[in-house]
Amino acid sequence: MDAKEISLNEKQVKPVVDLLNDYLASYHIHYQKLRGCHWNVKGQNFFTLHIKFEELYTNAQLTIDEIAERVLTLGKPPHSRFADYIKESSIKEINTIGLHDMDMVDALLDDMAKLIEMERELLEATDKAGDDGSNDMVNRFMQFKEKNTWMLRSFAGKK
Repeated sequence: MDAKEISLNEKQVKPVVDLLNDYLASYHIHYQKLRGCHWNVKGQNFFTLHIKFEELYTNAQLTIDEIAERVLTLGKPPHSRFADYIKESSIKEINTIGLHDMDMVDALLDDMAKLIEMERELLEATDKAGDDGSNDMVNRFMQFKEKNTWMLRSFAGKK
């Protein structure tokens, strides 16, 4: 399959595919960070954050699958090796063992800000390529992160 099978121009959609693969890589690092936070959170906020981190990593797992499937829909292979994720990701790994619970929240807020930045870039690229399917998908993902950014910032007592 390639992009022309869904009435898209291969050349115009190439930048979208490249950005989606970078986005996929960053999402994998974010997902693993969420898992680490879920497993390693301690302290007074344990019950609240343990549940919230699980909600977020479950959503991230579904999002990762959708991103990879969209890349395939556009006729290209998605990144599928951790070496590629680490190399391509704009999000960096952290050690969550012993990390203070509110530092976990801050790290995840940083990730979400980077992912939202990538999503805005993707929205521009998908619009330029006439790729409404990818645009719709990315916009949905961005809305989820915007809402959760607000919630986590409120939880952390941030403006």
